[in-house]
Amino acid sequence: MIIFNVSNYNPATFILVGIPGLEQAHVWIGIPFCTIYIVAIVGNCILLYLIMVERSLHEPMFFFLLMLAMTDLILSTACVPKTLSIFWFGAQEITFPGCLTQMFFLHYSFVLDSAILMAMAFDRYVAICSPLRYTTILTPKTIIKIIVGISFRSFCIILPVVFLLTRLPFCRTHVIPHTYCEHIGVARLACADISINIWYGFCVPIMTVISDVILIAVSYTLILYAVFRLPSQDALQKALGTCGSHVCVILIFYTPAFFSILAHRFGHNVSSTFHIMFANLYIVVPPALNPIVYGVKTKQIRDKVILLFSAKGTE
Repeated sequence: MIIFNVSNYNPATFILVGIPGLEQAHVWIGIPFCTIYIVAIVGNCILLYLIMVERSLHEPMFFFLLMLAMTDLILSTACVPKTLSIFWFGAQEITFPGCLTQMFFLHYSFVLDSAILMAMAFDRYVAICSPLRYTTILTPKTIIKIIVGISFRSFCIILPVVFLLTRLPFCRTHVIPHTYCEHIGVARLACADISINIWYGFCVPIMTVISDVILIAVSYTLILYAVFRLPSQDALQKALGTCGSHVCVILIFYTPAFFSILAHRFGHNVSSTFHIMFANLYIVVPPALNPIVYGVKTKQIRDKVILLFSAKGTE
């Protein structure tokens, strides 16, 4: 009995089905997914290049944007290449360590994205409500502390999930009806009580993200209060403009995230095909839209992008 339990603690591989019910359309579904993924990679890499190379973009807001671009690359790259290999080549097998690694970076990047948006909201609050103290509050040392702090917080929140899975015995099916490994989906394959996994996996990350949302809402409430007290109409429009791109990214990130989480937890009448399709869109669409939003709505980045491509065109 002891040998049986130990041998089933760490299965050699899992089988990722893809999108159940749409197996015949996998090849065609992969085309738009690949296109959006390429847009995400190119857009975020351009952002990374511009922020690192252009000294005029070496400001707190752009350092946080640099971190957001890196996290978006992690989020999409953790899942999309494997998903495309399932769609196009039928490579459904994934090793147990590979599954845990994919799951860790998926959930880690999600929680870190939320923390970065909270840090960016704080940056906008200081820039608008205390503009004269902006450079003294958000010093390079302070920015490094914020980045290290939110990265470490996200790591500490998600790491226990890995250990919660490794303790489970998998003595039933190893088939995952999904395109990638996510915590609860893998835990449900176990032949043991997964109550701890469900409560930790749902409550801790969600409560963390909700606390981020509350702090973002408080920041923007104070920002709006300060903005509408500005005497000049031009100053009002400029202040709202500087926050516009960030608000768009917040909506792009949180709206589908909360919809997906709540539908997965409470939407028992929603088909699994819809759940999985929506979950796949979530890992590619926000990373693709974020650099486009910032490129269109942030003048400094828009000007640098135009300059970059106009310079390439004249060579």
